[in-house]
Amino acid sequence: MIIGVDPHKLSATIEVVDHHGRRLGGGRYPTDNDGYKRVRKYVAQWPDRVWAVEGANGAGRPLAQRLLADGESVVDVPAKLAARVRLFDTGHNRKTDATDAHSIAAVAVHTKNLRVLSADGALEAIRMLCDRRDELSHQRVQTVNRIQRLLSELLPGQRKRDLSADQAKALLATVKPRDLAGKTRRRITAEEIADLVAIDRKLKKINTELKTSVLERGSGLMDIHGIGPAVASRILADVGDVARFADRNRFASWTGTAPLDASSGEQIRHRLSRAGNRRMNHVIHIAAIVQIRNDTEGRAYYRRKLAAGKTPMEALRCLKRRISDVIYRQLVADADEAGPGGHCGATLISSAVDLPPHIDTSDQPLPGPVPVTLRPDASADQRHHPAAS
Repeated sequence: MIIGVDPHKLSATIEVVDHHGRRLGGGRYPTDNDGYKRVRKYVAQWPDRVWAVEGANGAGRPLAQRLLADGESVVDVPAKLAARVRLFDTGHNRKTDATDAHSIAAVAVHTKNLRVLSADGALEAIRMLCDRRDELSHQRVQTVNRIQRLLSELLPGQRKRDLSADQAKALLATVKPRDLAGKTRRRITAEEIADLVAIDRKLKKINTELKTSVLERGSGLMDIHGIGPAVASRILADVGDVARFADRNRFASWTGTAPLDASSGEQIRHRLSRAGNRRMNHVIHIAAIVQIRNDTEGRAYYRRKLAAGKTPMEALRCLKRRISDVIYRQLVADADEAGPGGHCGATLISSAVDLPPHIDTSDQPLPGPVPVTLRPDASADQRHHPAAS
């Protein structure tokens, strides 16, 4: 039995269907402890059940995590799939909680490759630390901006880029206003600097925890140039089980690094995809910029693309795709080392350009349908994905 769940902060609407999509029951329940017990008691009449939760990494995360903790089987239903089913099922795209739950259940019935959630406390801790670090980073930027504004009023014409707490203290020590407004401005600046020191201390502690967590999971992501503890942790938290990606092309499509065909007539070109997980695309972009700024294989590859006539953006897109492939191979290699059941054909090479001979270049459009596992036959991979110029 499939239980489609449309989750909200204070309530969850469910619909129970069988494997033919026939409705067997449903209802709306609060998300507090009493409501959770009631919905668990209601669905107990169907012991062989799977919960299909929309947005299990977003609004549905709290409920999904509670279900996993209680030993329930849970799959994640993307909101886009549910929206498509609702449009074609009703014909008018009207959105209610009941129709949403029905659409979510229908997706789970007819889609066989939905992501199956698993209870992984260590990975959940990494995700929470990553989210906390992102929040502190945004808070730090806002604090630095406020300090810059106040110092520009206290010390006109003396602006310091990439201002640190120690530099701000040194600048503040050089000014001692006598008027009331100036004294108030200086006091507020000192308070903002104290907040910056506290934020930096928290960020340093979180970075240490993230590095320890990545190493404890046995991941080799930090061996890739441009990927530090924060980026590696974000990749692990967002990817989860790499086995849900059939191959590197599906992974690149998910990260938004698989280029889209933008050819017209005799002009053959590709452009950067704006689809996929934008947070993953951002961390790969950071890794690409770090490689270009340093004497790395990635910089040499980027310059070769420029010499071949590509624009800087096209060359950067090629490098991001290569880094995506390297990340995928490293995740597969880590999964193989962790235990049986991993993908075949993994490699421990971490360079952004030294791909195995059977891996072609990144100048490719979005992939077509692929099998559920990596192809062990190198020649078959070359036939289906020929190398582009």
